[in-house]
Amino acid sequence: MRVLVTGGAGFIGSHLCERLVAGGAEVVAVDNFDPFYDPAAKRRNLEGLQESPRFRLLEHDIADARAVDEALGPAEVDVVVHLAALAGVRPSLERPLDYLRTNVEGTGAMLELARRRGVRAFVFGSSSSVYGDSAPVPFTETDPVAHPISPYAASKRSGELICHTYAHLYGLATVCLRFFTVYGPRQRPDLAIRKFARLMAAGEEIPVFGDGTTERDYTYVDDIVQGIEGAIRYSLAHPGAFEVFNLGESRTVTLAELVDLLAAELGVEPRIRRLPPQPGDVRRTFARVEKARSLIGYAPSVPIEEGIRRFADWFRSEGEG
Repeated sequence: MRVLVTGGAGFIGSHLCERLVAGGAEVVAVDNFDPFYDPAAKRRNLEGLQESPRFRLLEHDIADARAVDEALGPAEVDVVVHLAALAGVRPSLERPLDYLRTNVEGTGAMLELARRRGVRAFVFGSSSSVYGDSAPVPFTETDPVAHPISPYAASKRSGELICHTYAHLYGLATVCLRFFTVYGPRQRPDLAIRKFARLMAAGEEIPVFGDGTTERDYTYVDDIVQGIEGAIRYSLAHPGAFEVFNLGESRTVTLAELVDLLAAELGVEPRIRRLPPQPGDVRRTFARVEKARSLIGYAPSVPIEEGIRRFADWFRSEGEG
């Protein structure tokens, strides 16, 4: 099996590439090494793969489908796993047009590339943010998702709609995966857990938006990768299908609880700076995952306590704590 992974040098993408190559697949990663955070960190994510004959890296912008297509050459692709995106709710408030270009136009470009090349299946990395702030909890795939409250959330919902259109019109088997607050080794430096860990280790204040009662369904990266592998198998076995799956741990943790867990693992006393709630943030995310368990064999197995331990071990190994 040959898999094209967009955003392959990123946090989730690099873990997925490693798992696929270890399982015998041929993997082509596409990444433009956007300077949103240090490109050198993303290159380090791929160090363990560069010597593998089953791995290839293409440095291109996903919105330029022609360049990606030419770089691929005659090689056949069975599955596209589309993870490349501008991520994060708060930065999207400041750069909405950039988010729309990369996340909407880029998704359309990769779907069109898949259609033109006769790719069998397309797996799209969506987000729990599409549920907005009004869906009842736990979130179910059939809930209405018509009211995103940030440009990032709107761009991800737009991507899902484009995926549905390609499945409907062209018979491209498409699976959209709504990721719930992914964390673990190689996490982006702007995301809460790594950002908090860095500040705690330096003895600096942690900026906490709101009163600490907001809740998230934190999902360890290995569980997410296991879910993506299940989605690949499902999409290949169901030509022309379109499905949406939640990938979460199906458990909520308050921001205050997260800070305490992380501080305990790092052996520090956190210093907290209270800030007003941030526009675009939702109060709670909570995934119902029965559909993913049933249809793609999703089986999250790393609770937050164990995941934070693993993250802290990696954080210290990186010399950051």
